[in-house]
Amino acid sequence: MKNSESFISVKEAIDFVLNAAESFGTESIEFNKSLGRVLKETVKADREMPPFDRVSMDGIAINFEAFQTGLRSYPIEAIQAAGSEQLSLEHKEHCLEAMTGAMLPQGTDTIIPYELINIENGIAHVQVEEIKHFQNIHKKGLDRKKDAVLISKDTIITAAEIGVLATVGKTTIEVAKLPKIAIVSTGDELVDVSEIPAAYQIRKSNVHTLAAALRGFELNPDLFHITDDKNKLREKIKSLLENYDVLMFSGAVSKGKFDYLPEILQELAVQKLFHKVKQRPGKPFWFGKKEQTTIFAFPGNPVSTFVSCLKYFIPWLLKSLELGPEKKDFAVLAEDFYFKPELTYFLQVKIKNEAGVLSAFPIAGNGSGDLANLTQNDAFMELPSDRTDFKKGEAFPIIKYR
Repeated sequence: MKNSESFISVKEAIDFVLNAAESFGTESIEFNKSLGRVLKETVKADREMPPFDRVSMDGIAINFEAFQTGLRSYPIEAIQAAGSEQLSLEHKEHCLEAMTGAMLPQGTDTIIPYELINIENGIAHVQVEEIKHFQNIHKKGLDRKKDAVLISKDTIITAAEIGVLATVGKTTIEVAKLPKIAIVSTGDELVDVSEIPAAYQIRKSNVHTLAAALRGFELNPDLFHITDDKNKLREKIKSLLENYDVLMFSGAVSKGKFDYLPEILQELAVQKLFHKVKQRPGKPFWFGKKEQTTIFAFPGNPVSTFVSCLKYFIPWLLKSLELGPEKKDFAVLAEDFYFKPELTYFLQVKIKNEAGVLSAFPIAGNGSGDLANLTQNDAFMELPSDRTDFKKGEAFPIIKYR
């Protein structure tokens, strides 16, 4: 635990954050409400897939041996429809019309599509001289055998998995339980989005940025705002600590006269794991825990809040959901860049794919308060703290947000 006011490196900070990750257990939910959730059970085939020899094109079902003898005209006995019980071919020299998705009729082993036949007076005349045995038939069990694993545990559920869950009759499934999250803004200068701010005020934006980032992971945080009143702040935070798994703050963690948050968290016996990281933007980032509640207290400037969420909270969430390490993306600097302070710098960049190579074009903006500049970029490029010159053509990690 870091008790001093000294800065720690980005590497140390991310290690603290990841070591604090924890599981929130599992819950059973309806399969059609599980999109984006993390599966916590193994899903197996309840029967063979497909469960019967399935007709895969509309046409006629014949006996291949009859075709091999030179027969090209087949009286039609009946129609094998999809969803109906299996019919049988009564005469080897006859055929049955068969629809896509239907069971292959007994006594037949080849489907000739309508496009290759001509039907007159109840007789199907085949217009080709070559066919393949078992053509246009999806064989029983060809895709998967009964009890085969269809979806592995820890899979993120997409539309593809929803379809598989439906086909095996999984009406409810076990998924990772998501943390209950509160996002809190502080400050008398902030007003609601719907209000017209006074000359000395601004509308709340950080909480909505954070909430939007979290909803991409199927999280639905509760939003709160607390004014710069120390007693009210203490009482509200005390209540939030008792009712939420995660608290995310934006602001009140620096050196201002009304930045009460570090002091209040200490008074409420929250364990500080670190405060201040050697990075720009986002140096005053505060992180700690109290029992089962994890606290991310980000600096109030919008770019600082956003990059800190992407760099620290998202990896923490992925590890808590047991999804393994976050995949690292890299891009190549499209032009030389210079940054003097001995800090890890999260450079805002526009990403372009040039002949299969991701190129990053710096659009640095006007500091951590320049919220509008985020809309002109696609990612943050993480530049190491032990250098000042970064050359065109060098590759560095990026944190993409679009």
